[in-house]
Amino acid sequence: MQTTTSDQATVRSLATLRQALDDGTLLDRASDRMSHAHDASHFHLVPAAVAKPRDSATIGRLFAAAKTAGIPLTFRSGGTSLSGQAATTGILVDTRSHFRTIEVLDDGLRVRVGPGATIRQINARLAGHGRKLGPDPASEIACTIGGAVANNSSGMACGTTANSYATLESMVLVLPSGTVVDTGAPDADERLRAYEPRLYAGLARLRDQVRNSAVLREHIERQFSMKNTMGYGINSLLDFSSPAEILAHLVVGSEGTLAFIASLVMRTVPVLPHSRTGLLVFDDLAAATGALPGLVATGPVSIELLDATSLRVGQRDPAADDVLRALAVREHSALLVEYQSSTRAGVDELADAARPTLDTLPIIGRRELTADSRARGGMWHIRKGLYARVTEARPSGTTALLEDIVVPVPRLLPTCERLIGLFRRHGYEDAVIFGHAKDGNIHFVLTERLGDEHASIERFARFTDDMVELVLGQGGSLKAEHGTGRMMAPFVRRQYGDELYAVMREIKWLCDPDGVLNPDVVISDDPGGHLRDLKTTPPIEEEADRCVECGFCEPVCPSRDLTTTPRQRIVLRRAIERARLAGDGELTARLEAEYGYDAVDTCAADGMCQTACPVLIDTGDLMKRLRAERAGRISTAAWSAAARRWDSVTRGASAALSIAATLPAPVVKTANKLARAVGGPGSIPLWSPDLPAGGKPYRQDGSPRDTAEAVFFSSCTGAMFGAATPSASGVAIAFTTLCERAGVEITSVPTATGLCCGTPWRSKGITRGYQEMAKRVLPVLWESTRHGELPVVCDASSCTEGLRQMIEHGPREYHAIAVVDAVEFCATRLLPRLTVTNRHSDLALHPTCSATRMGLTAKLCEVAEAIADPVTIPRAWGCCGFAGDRGLLHPELTASATRDQAAEIAAGAHDTFASCNRTCELGMTRATGAPYVHILELVESATRPAPAGVPDVPA
Repeated sequence: MQTTTSDQATVRSLATLRQALDDGTLLDRASDRMSHAHDASHFHLVPAAVAKPRDSATIGRLFAAAKTAGIPLTFRSGGTSLSGQAATTGILVDTRSHFRTIEVLDDGLRVRVGPGATIRQINARLAGHGRKLGPDPASEIACTIGGAVANNSSGMACGTTANSYATLESMVLVLPSGTVVDTGAPDADERLRAYEPRLYAGLARLRDQVRNSAVLREHIERQFSMKNTMGYGINSLLDFSSPAEILAHLVVGSEGTLAFIASLVMRTVPVLPHSRTGLLVFDDLAAATGALPGLVATGPVSIELLDATSLRVGQRDPAADDVLRALAVREHSALLVEYQSSTRAGVDELADAARPTLDTLPIIGRRELTADSRARGGMWHIRKGLYARVTEARPSGTTALLEDIVVPVPRLLPTCERLIGLFRRHGYEDAVIFGHAKDGNIHFVLTERLGDEHASIERFARFTDDMVELVLGQGGSLKAEHGTGRMMAPFVRRQYGDELYAVMREIKWLCDPDGVLNPDVVISDDPGGHLRDLKTTPPIEEEADRCVECGFCEPVCPSRDLTTTPRQRIVLRRAIERARLAGDGELTARLEAEYGYDAVDTCAADGMCQTACPVLIDTGDLMKRLRAERAGRISTAAWSAAARRWDSVTRGASAALSIAATLPAPVVKTANKLARAVGGPGSIPLWSPDLPAGGKPYRQDGSPRDTAEAVFFSSCTGAMFGAATPSASGVAIAFTTLCERAGVEITSVPTATGLCCGTPWRSKGITRGYQEMAKRVLPVLWESTRHGELPVVCDASSCTEGLRQMIEHGPREYHAIAVVDAVEFCATRLLPRLTVTNRHSDLALHPTCSATRMGLTAKLCEVAEAIADPVTIPRAWGCCGFAGDRGLLHPELTASATRDQAAEIAAGAHDTFASCNRTCELGMTRATGAPYVHILELVESATRPAPAGVPDVPA
């Protein structure tokens, strides 16, 4: 490819930056750049490089180097932003990989946090104090507190009284000049005046300017009397007198255009654990919005609006109840109303007080407010799932656009009616309106084929112009909580007028005189900026094509800090397809080469991404298929043959581990290193001294089938890997001992050591081998269970899930076979018949990803709490990344996935360590150096008959 002058300038700029940093902070491979070119918005800008600074000092050097090189910086954390504020062609600064500290202050009344901590992580730390953060965006699983403050996020319930602006106490800022400002310090103003005299004087002057003008003051007060994230938060010029405090609150909602937020102190709000919720359906939009004044007066924390299209979409939700499904939706609308209190009596009192109002409203069908958690969860699932369900159904190749606006509540009805009219006029027939009706804040979703299609962009441009005119004509704001970004930057002047826009421009210049930070976001001179650099979504593999790139999957991905996340794996598939369609063979080849390790090899394929994905994509399914395509005929044939001789394979693995355990570690490591060099790290496991000796096959037949209550299927991992310690029995022996002790008769699957749940083949995408094993396993299970009469009990959670999947995808005749995990079987059938004689102390518990997906974590905790006190699941818990053999092939995956959890465990004082899957126990043992065992091994030792004279403790 020919290098242009512009390309050469960028190369020189990057060289300047890299020389100034000199610490590996800067990444500029094609995959690094392309994987960060997308966020949740509809914009597509490829950064010149990605920076991952570790501390504020590096941020300061990055500012100085960027200024020298003449290349801009843009901060990104969770990447959930919807308006294009986290994308750039300059340097994209990843603030999520580090800056994750969380320090609870004043028994939870305040919290000091790094910008990279997610709202969910912070709330988890605060939960024990009965507190939480005020902002409650729907993206709380993925969005970081730095991003939430930079966007002035609010959400379902916080309105303007508990949003980021209202609950900020102070922040530590790094200005583009390199000056560090702690706005919470007693001498913050004096230091700001000393180190940044121009900025200090400028803020004081602007403060006085707007305060001395009745016209400007009235305009600001009116704009910020409602939710408003359009432009800068110039209400701070009225709300605060101290330039340091003004600066801090200007940074709220500034979208990374004024300074870097190094840390924050936030005031928290109380958790209100008791709720009453109702989905109130009305004949039409007018009736629903007409009910708002009366409902608002009753004091609900949330009132969510769903229009007719939203209700039709909601009817497709599995959580929808029979009443909603049976509704013949025409022009109907609904309000989802919730009341909350710290006590059950308090919320009942609120619901009773609202009853007279509810009785007077023209509600169709039920009017009751339910406290049932399942029913409430279903209602909120419908509301929160609207965006996902609309985008999931979009035509392949189109992009979903989620926008939000706000108007005074009395103007909500005419605004919604005219907005629906705009949808029809411009051909967006499937657009959906929903949102926070109590605040006059509504969201709408439409889908468009963006990119290079001129007619589509022209249509989108005409719609946007009409929408801007509508909202401003109703006295509203073009952005309520999603931020200005690139989408609305061209319209900031139109909303505020020339004089206040000039104030905003000066604020930008005072903080960032060289224009280093996030140009064309919030403040822009480009009237068509919202129509440039739009995202195209070329169709890709079916498993991932529905992805809307929201990033909800990223916090639960074990490879997120090592290589790529599920979102990035999908983004890179689209980048490869885009390069292929453009005929750029060189870029296609480079991306595909880097994709092998970054995406395919280091994906744990644990399915945790699906648990967080709004449209239930399991990116691991795609990675498994790609692994199969790369495997080749020899590997496929070898694994298929292994399926026919699995007993021999497990015996061989066990023997190899036992031999290795008897030899000096350096000898084994040398031989293993040589084998990996010849066979490849993707084929030969890495041995380390923390691995146990080989295990022994479980061959006990148990009770006769005609008297047994269950069929035991022992995992082959127990045959390969021995127990954690020489004195430990292993889970198979522990389980059968517990059954005998509880008087529960079980039988075993004949020749079980030659049978497997199929996970080794499924994880590698070896379909032929998987089918070979399924043909052997399913008939044996069918006969052993008396044609489905008895449950199959498995002693490893991943194998429990594997057997369930094998049955689900097998012939229908076998679908009657039920598979129960040994942990659940213990909780429901064994514990009630056992007596605890020796309670364990201080247990660190590691739920597995398979247990999480199957909903077994509660049962796991129930079993653990019956035999140990206290029981702790680390706050940093996540998939260990061992993933069958993935942790043996790529130990760096487990090391990265467990880093935070291992540090938390090391800081504790735990005596015992348990999980519910042998390979996960190996991974956690390797990560922490502590001997993890199956929880049932601890149950067995805790319920051994007490010596004579020692009192029993009921389980």
